Amino acid sequence: MNDGPITAANAPRPVGAYPHARRHGGLVFLSGLGPRPADGGPVAGVVLDADGEVTGYDFEAQCHAVFANLRTVLDSAGCEWQDLVDLTVFLTDIRRDFKTFNRLYTEYFGAGGPARTTVEINRLPTPIAIELKGIAAARD
Repeated sequence: MNDGPITAANAPRPVGAYPHARRHGGLVFLSGLGPRPADGGPVAGVVLDADGEVTGYDFEAQCHAVFANLRTVLDSAGCEWQDLVDLTVFLTDIRRDFKTFNRLYTEYFGAGGPARTTVEINRLPTPIAIELKGIAAARD
């Protein structure tokens, strides 16, 4: 596979002018990816008020959706789950959601998953509670 941008046909469209991932040398850099569905429909478990502000969400449903999207982008990049070497996790409510994320992370990756950093942020560009950004080892 050549170096350059990677677009995953079955993943949600990026919310900005960037690819789903970019291969460079022996690595694949995945852009931030949330739990939005590829068909553009509503995010699982999100409750919005009349102004479009999030009033509640099902964090576990969002985790399963973001992991599915991550797998879709990895597949499009020619990578496997175990090729992930680093994962950055952005949570909008780390106090509420960190324990749940750790439990689900273990279900998906076991004890030998990628290196990981988890940070809390005020807001994401769409009404979601989690976003993942990763680096994977490229396969030839």
